[in-house]
Amino acid sequence: MQTQYAPSAYIGRWSRLRDLPREALTAALQGRRAVQATLMRQTIHVVSARDYPPLAEAVREARRGWWRRVHGREVEGLDMDAVAALLREQLAAGPRRQAELVALLAAEGYPAVAWSGAGLWLDLVRVPPSGTWQQRRADLYGLAEDWLGPWKVTEAEALEHLVRRYLGGFGPASAQDTASWAGVPVATVRATLERVGVRRFRDERGRELFDLRRAPLPDPDTPAPVRFLPTWDATLLVHARRTQILPEHHRSLVFNTRTPHSVGTFLVDGAVAGSWRHERGRVRLEPFGPLDRRARRDLEQEAERLAAFHAD
Repeated sequence: MQTQYAPSAYIGRWSRLRDLPREALTAALQGRRAVQATLMRQTIHVVSARDYPPLAEAVREARRGWWRRVHGREVEGLDMDAVAALLREQLAAGPRRQAELVALLAAEGYPAVAWSGAGLWLDLVRVPPSGTWQQRRADLYGLAEDWLGPWKVTEAEALEHLVRRYLGGFGPASAQDTASWAGVPVATVRATLERVGVRRFRDERGRELFDLRRAPLPDPDTPAPVRFLPTWDATLLVHARRTQILPEHHRSLVFNTRTPHSVGTFLVDGAVAGSWRHERGRVRLEPFGPLDRRARRDLEQEAERLAAFHAD
């Protein structure tokens, strides 16, 4: 789950799982069953401990290439292997604060940009309670191999795992959707899809879509219950536009220059129908248009549950 703002992972899980206490995610992070780290598209995610190694391996080269392109001449000649070795030595004794690590690099004569790329040459996780509901600033880092133990996975195996995970959450989906989400070249995704073995579909405009072979396809008339989504929820981002969860005429109300992180939204019949915010112990609803009586009732009941989750 995308987690630039720590509470988003909690609310995102709550909206998708039945009877989930808020402390369950904190306990999973502390128990090393889940980890928080920078992964796909250079963004912060919470993933299972089992998923972290293959996801990290699958996107490593693409992330490094993106970083080099973005910084251009600024990083020419910068020895990132040496940066990683220096940080690894410091982290061998245990987790360290970001400010300490940045100061260390500066003291050794490295430019500020070295820290921005450090996590591309050294697998780092955010160590709890940093980056949790209780302590939202994620500034305590540790070595992933120390936190989770060593792993061995090939790039091909890692890419296959990544594709399966994406289709499991968003399929049927196009190869371009998958590549955009992962931040890897679409040609790499197409080759991986062929190895994985998938079902093929066509959407209303004739575009080819892929899904896992045994993935269920619900009846088109299956009712979609109301749901509350946090900021930066992945179902609303550009790579998920095909899902039509966020109608394009509402997109500027959710993502704009003042809210690049999005706003909290709620779904009615599977589509964004308004925004929400938690204040003074209540979840306040701001519909983008008229709601029928049943939808309003269901939203108010779900809002009460979300308010109770905040107060847990």
